[in-house]
Amino acid sequence: MGVVLVPLYLKYMGAEAYGLVGFYAMLQRWFNVLDMGLTPTMAHQTARFHGGGLSALDYRRLVRTLEGIFFAVALFGGGLLFLSAHWVGGHWLKVRSLPLSEVALCLQMIAIIVALRWMGGLYRGAVTGAERQVWLSVFTSLVATLRFVAVVPVLVYVSAAPTVFFGFQLGTAVFETVGLMWMTGRLLPQVTHSQKLTWDWTPLKPVLGFALTIAFTSTVWVFVTQSDQLVLSKLLPLADYGYFTAAILVASGLMIVSGPVSNAIMPRMTNLEARGDHTQLIAIYRQATQLIVVTAIPATLVLTFFPRQVLWAWTGDTVLVDKVASVLRLYALGYGILTVGAFPYYLQYAKSNLRLHLVGNIFFAVLLIPSIVWSAIHYGMIGTGWAWLASNIIYFLLWTPLVHRRFAPGLHWDWTWRDVARPSAPALLVAAVAAWLVAWSPNRTWLAIELAIAGVVFMALTYWPADRLAFFHRLDTLRRAKRDVA
Repeated sequence: MGVVLVPLYLKYMGAEAYGLVGFYAMLQRWFNVLDMGLTPTMAHQTARFHGGGLSALDYRRLVRTLEGIFFAVALFGGGLLFLSAHWVGGHWLKVRSLPLSEVALCLQMIAIIVALRWMGGLYRGAVTGAERQVWLSVFTSLVATLRFVAVVPVLVYVSAAPTVFFGFQLGTAVFETVGLMWMTGRLLPQVTHSQKLTWDWTPLKPVLGFALTIAFTSTVWVFVTQSDQLVLSKLLPLADYGYFTAAILVASGLMIVSGPVSNAIMPRMTNLEARGDHTQLIAIYRQATQLIVVTAIPATLVLTFFPRQVLWAWTGDTVLVDKVASVLRLYALGYGILTVGAFPYYLQYAKSNLRLHLVGNIFFAVLLIPSIVWSAIHYGMIGTGWAWLASNIIYFLLWTPLVHRRFAPGLHWDWTWRDVARPSAPALLVAAVAAWLVAWSPNRTWLAIELAIAGVVFMALTYWPADRLAFFHRLDTLRRAKRDVA
């Protein structure tokens, strides 16, 4: 919904005001640097508790400790953003038409929203680790409806001022945080009155190494993926930054497909690892890979081969199409590779061993961050697009086989060929031919229908070999089981 409704935000708010929305999204991701690995640690330890690897008292004490840390960091980080709002509006952003006082007020509200949503991440981790994905999906859908849809009538009939937009987002953030706190409270195990839950560092010590490893790798990941947007927010006029943000939003929408899958399989894989069931863990790993290939790769192909058509059907804004069509192609292909390339991390997470992930992130940080910043400074949006695409290709080709060799020997080439390459190949070939031969309708409505049909065709072409491969994989498993018995 957030992607679909962007044209309405651009229409009523204007590109420059929408640039503030993009800046807010970027700040939200940079704020995750302060997470220190604690949100995924919360999900991981919750999964371990439900798998029998952690006692109720130890789990409750850990939750209390993490709550104290999250509150302190939210207060510090949000307060720092709040106090720097006037400087950022006047010296960092290239504002052309919006009053600086209005921009500063928006930035102050953004600071509070970011702090609240980040605080809610702790409770989201607890709900995810408890594998309550159905409730979380329903609640997230409700919050998304409020955040993206319910604000549109406000912009149309009340005011399209950015202060009104962010005021509405602030109210939604309060509702989201309170709802997640309530559900987490229901899921927490009961302890007796004699077992005091005082705050101290002790419960965090056993998981500190795991948390710090995730913290470092998450920090590196934010630097790698967000350095371009941070630098461009300084270099580009705020209106152009708004257009760039819209393109990135469309491309990163591919992660909306993979996000729920990763949220579901990571606690389940962790649970299976705690029980010592490696075979079922790998089975889920491969099935989830095929699910991502079937759902994310068709959308990637549409965005990669037909970016001008997508942007025109989506917005009807010729300025936006001319400015960011080439950028959308590069970022979409990079995000498509990322949806599959992220799977080795899920495997390491389930094994509670992120040492290799740490080494890999150090290497790629040294290699990629300077290239991304240099590309942004010298070549602007198109330069960052090429840097983003190259980084994901390098990671997938060089690092994925190393992780598989360490944690699942013998898996990599079978996984790459049967679960990724073969299902993707037919749709990739048809998309390449269609890019040369198909004459698209100039009418936006018909064009949207044609693009939807293309996406369905690509999905069918991807699903057919993936479904057959899963079938033959099950037959192979049965044959091996019978042979072992014999």
